[in-house]
Amino acid sequence: MTLTRTQVRSLLDRHGISPKRSLGQNFVVEPNTVRRIVELAEINSGDRVVEIGPGVGSLTLALLEEGARVTAVEIDDVLVGVLAEVTEGYSSDQVRIVHADAMGTDWNILLGDAPWVLVANLPYNISVPLICDLLDDVPAIGEMVVMVQREVADRLVAGPGDDAYGLPSVKVAYHAEARLLGRVPPSVFLPRPRVDSALVGLRRRSEPATDVDAEVLFGVVRAGFGQRRKMLRRSLKGLLGEAAIVESGVDPTARAEELGLDQWVALASRVVADRS
Repeated sequence: MTLTRTQVRSLLDRHGISPKRSLGQNFVVEPNTVRRIVELAEINSGDRVVEIGPGVGSLTLALLEEGARVTAVEIDDVLVGVLAEVTEGYSSDQVRIVHADAMGTDWNILLGDAPWVLVANLPYNISVPLICDLLDDVPAIGEMVVMVQREVADRLVAGPGDDAYGLPSVKVAYHAEARLLGRVPPSVFLPRPRVDSALVGLRRRSEPATDVDAEVLFGVVRAGFGQRRKMLRRSLKGLLGEAAIVESGVDPTARAEELGLDQWVALASRVVADRS
C-alpha cells in the first residue's frame, strides 16, 4: 500500500516536519505516480534497488510491494525516523535505511559489486552532479529510473543542436543510453513545485562508448562548453590549435553545442596524441 496525500500530510504534521527547500524536498503524494515509476523501472522480486531521497517513503513502499530489496539513503535525520516507521512491517533483508549524504557516500562500499537499479525521486538540488558521479564511479548501478526537474531531464537526454545540450548530455552519452519516459505535473507533489518534472531512464553501456582517456575527453568537453557561444578555435585555445582541430575532422568555427560524442572523441584523441 502506497501513501496518499492525506497520509503524507498526517505524517508531516505528526512529526512536525516542514519540507526543506535547501534539501530539494518535494514529496510524491500520488499513488499512481509511484506505481508508474516502479512499472517503468521493470522491478522484479528480489531486485536490488537503491533509492536516494526517499522522504516519507511513498516510492519505497511501492518498490517493496514489488518484492524489491531496497537500500534507502536519506540525509534528513527526522525523515529517517519517519521512514523507519512507515516501513516497520518489512524485515531488514527487505529494506535497509541509511542515514547519509548521497553526495558524500562511498557507494562502492555501501553497495558492493552486485548489480543495482537506482529508482528515485531525486532532490532537485543535487540531481545533475549526483547522476554524473554515479555514472563515473559506481558501475554496480547498471540502470536508473529517476524523477528530476524537467529542465534537468532535457539536459540528460539532449543531443547535438538541442538547446539543453551540454556537458551532462555528453557524460550520459559516454556512459549510457538515455530516454525520456514521461512528464510529471507539479500536482503530484507536496509541496507543489513551481516547475514540471520528468522521468528519465538510463541504461549503462557494458563499456564506455569510447576508450579514449576520460579525463582528457571531459577536459576538452568542459573547455568547449565553458565558453559555449564561442567558436571552438577560441574555446579550445590552449588545448588545440586551429590546424589540429581541422586535422581532427572538426570545423574550428563550430560551437560546442553542435558536436556529437564522436567529434569530442576525435578532439580528445588529438590532445592525447599531441601530448605523447
